[in-house]
Amino acid sequence: MSNLDVKKVKVDELKQVAEESLSAVVVDYRGTDVPKLTGFRKEAKDKSVFVKIIKNTLARRALEDTKFDSLKDVLTGPSLIAFSKEDYQSAAKLIQDFAKEEESFEVKGLSIGEGLLSADQLNSIASLPTKDEAVSMLLGLMKAPITNLALISKEIPSSMVRTLSAYGDSKN
Repeated sequence: MSNLDVKKVKVDELKQVAEESLSAVVVDYRGTDVPKLTGFRKEAKDKSVFVKIIKNTLARRALEDTKFDSLKDVLTGPSLIAFSKEDYQSAAKLIQDFAKEEESFEVKGLSIGEGLLSADQLNSIASLPTKDEAVSMLLGLMKAPITNLALISKEIPSSMVRTLSAYGDSKN
């Protein structure tokens, strides 16, 4: 397989990942040592985040005509790209947590499809609830009025009995 064929395969692979992903974050990893990057990649794999270090020219080609086309503007210098496949915040959260330990990890930009977000917005994306958390919050909100109604309807007869009992005690 020629060098050109290898590059085409890398571009096609990254393009397919980009099309299947919900969000992406580009990071400058300069200064991060190999063992830490290896640990980061393992953690990313466990959280369904696809991580790729690829030449910027190949990455630009791969992201062209995808929803992450805007990330091409931040692809300068050493770049690591992390794609969230299952939810919007997993790559952002993973990078946010790793950057707390590794100061050399610098976010260049991120996208949740259509448009480039600044590195400052990483915390906002990372703090979004997961799908399961959002569903449970919604169910909790839906359940609250029913629970309150049940408590109130239970309290009415009890209150009435106490009132009648107090009235009867006052007559005796």
